[in-house]
Amino acid sequence: MTVELLQLLLLIIIANGAPILIRVLLNDEFNLAVDFGYKLPDNKRIFGPSKTWRGIFAAFVVTSAAAWLLGYSPGTGLLVAVYAILGDLLSSFIKRRLAMAPSSAAPLLDQVPESFFPAFIMMQIFNLEISSVILLVFIFIILELTISHVLYFWGIRKRPY
Repeated sequence: MTVELLQLLLLIIIANGAPILIRVLLNDEFNLAVDFGYKLPDNKRIFGPSKTWRGIFAAFVVTSAAAWLLGYSPGTGLLVAVYAILGDLLSSFIKRRLAMAPSSAAPLLDQVPESFFPAFIMMQIFNLEISSVILLVFIFIILELTISHVLYFWGIRKRPY
């Protein structure tokens, strides 16, 4: 396992964790849904209420700062966050179409897009082979499932998944 793989994994974790931490810090302040409450013709929200502009902004800022601290450009961190958020939004979109409740558990669907998209897109910048990307996604799945339970136990997450 290379240092670059671990650094990218850390940035992906930060991009996915920043929205949770900003929710804890700000509670309901600046809680504007990405989809503004709009519904598609299927009468279901586009993403749901848990995907907020506040969370996206937090992911962009914190991941950019973390990348800079790791010796990468803030733009690299921003790209990691953009692709992680796009993966997360895709998961939410699919879950709404499947009539799943917001923040409901969907193992693999909740982890794979938000880790695979940034890892695959950024693999050249972090000098990774496709096998390393697959390993990163596998590690992310295990860490995310484990960390989610710990954060729930500490009262930071609303659900243990």
